[in-house]
Amino acid sequence: MCRTGITGETTVERPERHASPHETYEAHDSERRPATADTALELLVHGVGGTTPQEMLNDPRTVRITGDDTAAVFRRAGDVDAEKEAAKRLYEDPGKPVPEAYVWCNLTSGNGSRALWLLLLPFMVVNLAHWMRPTVRDNRVRTVRLYGLLVRLTGLALTVLLVAAACEVALDLAAWQCAGTGGCAQEHSWLGFLSPAGPDAGWWSLPGRRLALAALVPAALTVLLWYLSHRTWSAYESQPPIEYGTESDDETGRSGLGRPGFWYGRRLVARLRAAHTAAGLLTIVAAVGTSAAHYDREPGGPPVLEALGRIVEASLVVGGVVVVWVVCRRGRSERRLDRHLDAALVRWLPIGSLALLALTLLYAGWSRPEWRSDGRLPGGDAIFGGIALVQCLIVIVLGVVAHLLYRAHPDPRTAMHGLAGPAVAMLACALGGVMSGGVAQRVADWLDGTGGTIEGPPVLLTWQASVIPPLLIVLLALVGWLARRTVQLRRIETAAVELDYEDEPADTGRTHRIARMRAMAALTDRAPRIIGITSIVTLLLGTLALVGAMTTDATPGEAAHGTYGVVQGAAEAAQALGSWLIGVGFILFVTWGRRAYKDPSARRTIGILWDVGTFWPRAAHPFAPPCYAERAVPDLTWRMATWTSAAEGRRLVLSGHSQGSVLAAAAAWQLKPSVRKRVALLTYGSPLERLYGRWFPAHFGPDALSGLHREVDCWRNLHRATDPIGGPMRLPGDCGPQVDREALKDPLAYGRTEDHPLPAPILGHSDYQADPAFAEERKKLLARLRPEVPGPREDCGPEEPKGSRLEPTSM
Repeated sequence: MCRTGITGETTVERPERHASPHETYEAHDSERRPATADTALELLVHGVGGTTPQEMLNDPRTVRITGDDTAAVFRRAGDVDAEKEAAKRLYEDPGKPVPEAYVWCNLTSGNGSRALWLLLLPFMVVNLAHWMRPTVRDNRVRTVRLYGLLVRLTGLALTVLLVAAACEVALDLAAWQCAGTGGCAQEHSWLGFLSPAGPDAGWWSLPGRRLALAALVPAALTVLLWYLSHRTWSAYESQPPIEYGTESDDETGRSGLGRPGFWYGRRLVARLRAAHTAAGLLTIVAAVGTSAAHYDREPGGPPVLEALGRIVEASLVVGGVVVVWVVCRRGRSERRLDRHLDAALVRWLPIGSLALLALTLLYAGWSRPEWRSDGRLPGGDAIFGGIALVQCLIVIVLGVVAHLLYRAHPDPRTAMHGLAGPAVAMLACALGGVMSGGVAQRVADWLDGTGGTIEGPPVLLTWQASVIPPLLIVLLALVGWLARRTVQLRRIETAAVELDYEDEPADTGRTHRIARMRAMAALTDRAPRIIGITSIVTLLLGTLALVGAMTTDATPGEAAHGTYGVVQGAAEAAQALGSWLIGVGFILFVTWGRRAYKDPSARRTIGILWDVGTFWPRAAHPFAPPCYAERAVPDLTWRMATWTSAAEGRRLVLSGHSQGSVLAAAAAWQLKPSVRKRVALLTYGSPLERLYGRWFPAHFGPDALSGLHREVDCWRNLHRATDPIGGPMRLPGDCGPQVDREALKDPLAYGRTEDHPLPAPILGHSDYQADPAFAEERKKLLARLRPEVPGPREDCGPEEPKGSRLEPTSM
């Protein structure tokens, strides 16, 4: 048996190439003989965390048989020519498969620079919300499209927010306020050539020219986001899925993951990338152009500049309408492999926005000797307030749409009764607000080292930073509730552990450790309540910050002047503490992310959450981290399809652990029906139902998983009560016992035994292969796939294996 390590790898097994029933008998001879030797194949695919093919194949000598440095398939050196030696293997060891390892860890891990992807976390989170819509059975196409549209608009607002934050730092705080104030410019000598009061004052000291120069910073950020999105698409998501021609495939009860175009969103990503890039450039136009136009409209301004300003503003409105129209267009076409690109749109929309930005910079840089930079940059409060208001309204409407979809087909296992998508979208907006406001606040504090020389960022950003301490108090209360719940569950599990090991000598410490592991594993199911409460509190506090900023036009500390002393003290403390918490949190965030990519143990801690986020295609935000599944799933599908097409009768056993089981299921759905019916599935430590089924019901709900069970030859699932990630599939009716085996005992031995003379570890989510049940279930699945005794499918549970239910079919 091949060992895949303890990091949650997928084991994909390929059965041996057995002779088909039609091959084993000659028409003119009744004597049975193997006409074609058969080779079984076990395809191993690792999951969360990096691993090596040597660890997966349990052999120091491995050979890459196909693939590249990013993702590849390996075999043991002795198994490279296994197909040629199939006859020998058939007689010497007919039940032993040939193991292969599909290694894809370089898609999600690598050098420390990938920690910068964490800066794109809000984009990844809002992209998750797109896939969290409830299951739909009846004809609600328009409602489903409205749900996707609202999420895409939320993503567009996040892009505008990020670029606006960069404009706030570069244009407002640095170029407008600090460079325009003598004391601040003297404190930061690198701004001296921009200051009109310094000895180095010159051509760049005019406000419009300072803004034009500073605009290069957010423009470079926007171009960088475009480049990263384009480059990661070429490296990760450009591999087209396999095309099967015209073979029919009834999609009733099936997951959308099996559609031909699901893992190939090239057209949509290119269109959204063009729209978001244009939106970022237009945000810079708004920050620079409207400021200059506001000055030119004052009495006595040159008529030519006033007219040019109105042209810039009109072009800005037209560009914004075009961007929104592109985003509102129909999203993905998953029912076909869409290779056609909107070439003119993808090319000319960013180029047109870039040309408008160049025109705006020239317009702003026109000589205006009387123009002075006083206070904050005009329009900053309106921009950030408008973004926050739009985000709140979209999330509320998204919640209404999600509720309507869920009410049409309610499922009690669906997380948050169908409101998971809106809740996650709200958290994405909160993350974007905290990150943008935090950076602006910290830069303002750094520039204002002399104290009181500049006014600082817009008051809304200060209000948003000030609500962080109350939010942390709520989170601490939730942590306390979880701790209390853990203690209660541990008491319940203590009795269960004593019952499970009632024949063993009692060991109070051992019992408490096992019970604590079970109780902590059960906390995963409390995540919907935690996220639901957090999102509601975030929405309320965000609304309070927006109302406070709009009604007072002052920071919380200033707005509290003249009130009760305790109120004023609390407001000033929240304002100061929130600013520092954002700064410290931002540094810890990047540091932790870098460590997670370099330290496997740290990566396993947060790896499952990150891998869930990057599993899904970029359907709502093109600047989200790349989707590794758009490379991994086609790789697996191509490998399985080419194996089965090489000789008639070849079949597969997909054996997946942790995140690997999700890739295994996605690859099985992508196979054509005749191949899918020759596949057996073994999952262990799988989050397919516990995580994906609850949070992504439209694609992994009970209907989809039941359909997968019907379409493959057989499916068995192993899980433990101590596993915080994996769990049972909970399929309805007779499917449940057929798929789920009873929870495995963990640890394997309570005390010291002859088989375990040393204390057996509590494995939790890892090393399912150490349990004898793993080898037992795999042996039964392989036995089912042997063609010697063909027969109908009955059950793939713990009973004796039945014969194969289908005749072998060549591709």
